[in-house]
Amino acid sequence: MQKTTLYLIIILVLFNLNVYAKENFFNEAKELFDKGKIEESKFLFQRNIVFNPKDSKSYLYLAKIFEKEENEAEKEKNINATLLLESDNEEAMYMLIDIKLEKSDIKKVEELTEKFKIICNSLCSKLDSIEERLSNIDVKNES
Repeated sequence: MQKTTLYLIIILVLFNLNVYAKENFFNEAKELFDKGKIEESKFLFQRNIVFNPKDSKSYLYLAKIFEKEENEAEKEKNINATLLLESDNEEAMYMLIDIKLEKSDIKKVEELTEKFKIICNSLCSKLDSIEERLSNIDVKNES
């Protein structure tokens, strides 16, 4: 009976360490990101996703890192993961709209902009910029 109790205690300690690690990987990664330590933060965001695959914030920060690294494919993949987990993430939505504007994907931009209008809270001021850039694409396509 004592072995069983010992195993149970070990399992609980490991579980608590795992929960503690989940919380700290994101916070530590964000601190490193804010300090400009991109490679170190990237590693910890990725590690956080291993322990917590539904952490949309880690995917969003990875998208920001890949944006800095000019890795558009990985940036878009992580933005899509963020939106899959948190469909009302306005920052990720704006980043995706920006990508689609760069690709001149008018229909997708229009669709995403309608969703963005519904969810925007702190980034609503970006709507004018989106509309302006969208109209510039329309003008170019008509030429």
